[in-house]
Amino acid sequence: MSLRSYLIIMILTTLMCWVAFGVVVWTVNPEVTNWVGFLLFYLSLFLAIVGTAAIIGFVIRFIGLRREMVLNSVKTAFRQSFFFAFFIVAILFLLERDLFSWFNAGLLIVGLSVAEFFLLSYKKREAKNEVKNC
Repeated sequence: MSLRSYLIIMILTTLMCWVAFGVVVWTVNPEVTNWVGFLLFYLSLFLAIVGTAAIIGFVIRFIGLRREMVLNSVKTAFRQSFFFAFFIVAILFLLERDLFSWFNAGLLIVGLSVAEFFLLSYKKREAKNEVKNC
């Protein structure tokens, strides 16, 4: 898949996710809905934020870090957009349940940072093992 086709597909699917989120917001009444309405709300918001953040993150990396391979930029942008979207949706979920506190937000940030550092170290360890095996 070329970079151009990837960007076109990502932009179109992200727009569809934002439209789906808009439809959910306009049609689901949070006062009378069951768990399915909330699931649709959080899922459509999550997917829309992942797509938007992945596109923005890739564009920033592509312009700012030209020395990095395009595939690595796409992977990094998508991984970090997943964490960012999870953070936003988790904060909204905590707010909905009246469980939000700055301590909980800090724990969420620390947990996501640990996950990111784990994935980075795992990737570096795999790269070293590939070099050893060659």
